[in-house]
Amino acid sequence: MRNPVRNEAEAFTFVIVVGLAALANGVAAWLGGTWVGLGVFLGMLAGVAGGIFLRNEPKVREAAVWERPAGGARRHILVVANETVAGRRLLEEIRYRARGYDAEVLVVAPALTTPARHWASDVDGARAAAQERVDASLVALSAVGVRARGEVGDEDPVQAIEDALRTFGADEIVVSTHPPGRSNWLERSVVERAREQFGLPIVHVVVDLEHEQALVDPA
Repeated sequence: MRNPVRNEAEAFTFVIVVGLAALANGVAAWLGGTWVGLGVFLGMLAGVAGGIFLRNEPKVREAAVWERPAGGARRHILVVANETVAGRRLLEEIRYRARGYDAEVLVVAPALTTPARHWASDVDGARAAAQERVDASLVALSAVGVRARGEVGDEDPVQAIEDALRTFGADEIVVSTHPPGRSNWLERSVVERAREQFGLPIVHVVVDLEHEQALVDPA
């Protein structure tokens, strides 16, 4: 549930308004009786509550709203993916979004680890595997003319995005996942959480590695 009072200034205003409502209640009760006073008091409180709860909130844009911007000199694109990081569908999306720009791409692959490995602080294997996927993605991007660098990120993809944004001024974020039903990230609402937390355009790319492999090597 959203907190209706977001800062000290709003809290002070709320206290003042409640005080004025109480004063108005007293005057109304003196002039018209207890029930009239109570009605005035409740009406004023309802108005205050409505003003607080119905105020406009920042709206999160869905991916479909974000169109590819017009060409320009520079473009910084943050890509967050793991097992799908070298998928053809993702590479096509990155190339499309970088086309026409002096684009710089940062590819971040969160380290995939298990709870047992995490608690045992045994994450070296997960980070090494993530680095291999990053390297494969960079080679593939270079082959299609996209300048990119990569790094391994936190196992939580949303935290990995936050960490990357501290040093990389992204203009947009591309998040790649497996299809629904096979994606742990979608089950954990990673895309929705990222859209709520970061004020940047976020594009969600679904990569079906099984389908891509079938096209390359049909049975």
